[in-house]
Amino acid sequence: MMPLWCTALPGGLRLAVQITPNAKKTEVIGEQDGALKLKLQAQPVDGKANEALIKFLAKALGVPRSALTITHGLASKKKLIAVVTTLTPADAARLLHRGQTTFAQ
Repeated sequence: MMPLWCTALPGGLRLAVQITPNAKKTEVIGEQDGALKLKLQAQPVDGKANEALIKFLAKALGVPRSALTITHGLASKKKLIAVVTTLTPADAARLLHRGQTTFAQ
């Protein structure tokens, strides 16, 4: 079954995420309301949370940071992210849910 938070686009994917900044560690915590829920260690000031989100997703998906663009929600906890990749939504779900993914900053 395809995750609701990840859809295929021509040349890539669109991810719907909901973030919680100021967490003890950056990690995937599950899914809710059609979005992938993430905790971010970064604070939501000066774009630090957005930078941490892009860094985390790039590493988890195995793509360069330049392949990810926040298309909606730059100043919101709910964001849409376009990813230039050959991954399928199923691939992305598998990579991001590996035992609930955690990465150090």
